[in-house]
Amino acid sequence: ESASEFPVRLVESGPAGGAVFAADIAARHGLKKVLSFDMGGTTAKICLIKNYTPKTARVFEVARTYRFKKGSGMPISIPVIDMVEIGAGGGSLAHVDSMNQIRVGPESAGSEPGPACYGRGGKRPAVTDADVILGKIDPDNFAAGTIPLFANESAAALEAEIGGKLGMAAEESAWGVAEVVDENMANAARVHAVENGEDLSEYTMIAFGGAAPLHAGRLCEKLGIARCLVPPGAGVGSAIGFLRAPFSFEANRTLFMRLAQFDTARVTKLFGEMEEEATRVVRSCGWSGAIEAEYKIYMRYAGQGWEIPVTLTPDEARAADPAVILKRFEHEYANLFGRTVKGLAAEITVWSVNAHTPQEAVAPVAPVSQMRDAPAEGRRSVFDAGLG
Repeated sequence: ESASEFPVRLVESGPAGGAVFAADIAARHGLKKVLSFDMGGTTAKICLIKNYTPKTARVFEVARTYRFKKGSGMPISIPVIDMVEIGAGGGSLAHVDSMNQIRVGPESAGSEPGPACYGRGGKRPAVTDADVILGKIDPDNFAAGTIPLFANESAAALEAEIGGKLGMAAEESAWGVAEVVDENMANAARVHAVENGEDLSEYTMIAFGGAAPLHAGRLCEKLGIARCLVPPGAGVGSAIGFLRAPFSFEANRTLFMRLAQFDTARVTKLFGEMEEEATRVVRSCGWSGAIEAEYKIYMRYAGQGWEIPVTLTPDEARAADPAVILKRFEHEYANLFGRTVKGLAAEITVWSVNAHTPQEAVAPVAPVSQMRDAPAEGRRSVFDAGLG
């Protein structure tokens, strides 16, 4: 009912399932700093997860005129999981531009005709074709052998579009395509980390999606990440994330208030109303058990154009003490920017309460009775120019 009344709340809901999937794994393994890496057929999504919680944002762009180009779309003010998205997936097409440089994406082969190796008439090389030629994908055992792949078609496409123009063999062309797409993703992750004041060398990567495990190792090398986790069910991680996600609803209010004119009674009433609203929606899902509430405010210094999130404990939210709130704000601001700004008034712009059911472990449908090493199905060569 909420989705039909406010369909804008469904924006980016699919990739959000992947972030929930990674956050759940992080919590179960005690990983407090995680880089969620979700690469499918068309795009790659990267999200920072700290203390088992994905980073969120208040503004999101839709209907971008230039695909994946920041600032070319219509900004809407909604709570979303903050992730960077680029046109890099298994179906992303590669070509040589006017300056004889290899480019990958954002144009995609789609499912029809798909990459050249699918044998469905595609003649342009995609990232999947590069992975086949490099030996990352076994063409004889793709999808447990149910889907045949044609390595000769991949080689022909790479030689026609890349190698023939740059004087390289199919393997070298494939390596070039893989390096370009991996560097595009690494650069996006670097920028995202710097914007959030994070050092990725302290993070663990969780890779999922149909293509992410194939590129995670090289991406970790480029980012200086020492540990990568590829979980069971990686190919359908976003779907699993939705199954593991608790019922939740976030109530928001816009109310400008400077701490110098802080109205404790008004704030206490506002938080109470928002908690009641969010709890009512969660109850409407048929949940009769305990409900937890998280309180968050968005603050800035007077004159600034962007806010930062400040989390309050339930006791802090109910007490509504401006001195405590200022201390919290300055702590978060210093974490992001390395300093605070003395002499400027602090103000609150948005108030948020998220009510949700407790996070519970999901029991597998078929419990694992024993563990064993997977038997080797065969051997094949892998091309890695970086080792030569």
